[in-house]
Amino acid sequence: MPTFHWGNAFEAFRDLEREVDLLLQQFGQTFEGLRFGRPYPPVNIYDLDGEYLLTAELPGTRAEDFELTVANGTLTIRGRRSAEDGIPEERYRRSERPRGEWERSLTLPDRILEEDIRAELRHGILQLHVPKAPSTQPRQIQVNDA
Repeated sequence: MPTFHWGNAFEAFRDLEREVDLLLQQFGQTFEGLRFGRPYPPVNIYDLDGEYLLTAELPGTRAEDFELTVANGTLTIRGRRSAEDGIPEERYRRSERPRGEWERSLTLPDRILEEDIRAELRHGILQLHVPKAPSTQPRQIQVNDA
C-alpha cells in the first residue's frame, strides 16, 4: 500500500506560490509604477465628543520617518518605509508591505482647532487628536411652553 506524506504534498503548493510571486514581480517591473498594494497606511477616523481621532497603521516606522502638516483644512502625512536591514532583496519569499516614500492627504472638518492638534506614535499606531472648535459641539436647547 502506498504511503502518503502530508509534508511532501504541500511542496507543490509552495512551488506554485513561488512561481506566481515571480510572475507578479516581473509583471510589476514591466509596468513600472504599478502597485498591487496600498502605498500609504490605512487610516480610521472617529468622531468623538470633543475631538476627532485619526489612527493610522505605521508598522516599523519611527517618528522621524514621517512628517505631519496641516494647511488650508488639509492634513498631509508623508513618510518613508525602509527595507529590512541586512536582508538582500533576492532573499524575500514574500513582500506585502510596500517600501519607499508615500503620502496621504485628508480633508479635515471646517471647525477644528488646528493649533491644538497633537500626535502620538505607540507600537506602530499613529494617533492624531484633532480638537473640535466649541461651536461644533452639540448644545442642548431648552424648549419653553408659551
